[in-house]
Amino acid sequence: MGKPTIYDGMMHDYCVKKGWCGSVINGEPSHVTDFIPGDGLVTADQFVTWLLKAEGFDPNDSRVRKNLIRVFFKHMGSYKVDASLLR
Repeated sequence: MGKPTIYDGMMHDYCVKKGWCGSVINGEPSHVTDFIPGDGLVTADQFVTWLLKAEGFDPNDSRVRKNLIRVFFKHMGSYKVDASLLR
């Protein structure tokens, strides 16, 4: 196993510290990684939308979005990153 990446650190923060680990929706496992495109730019807002969808939450629920976006920025150092960093 290789050295943990900044993405690994971010997902540790989301999942272990905050409980956003994915869920089962309609009998199928769901995780944020199911939504990440193979290339292009991904914004913190997009990532948080996918994180909420993977949990089965309304992605428009603003009660938690702000804190989840902060986690993205804290780890990724930007509000927009290349999708290749999210692996």
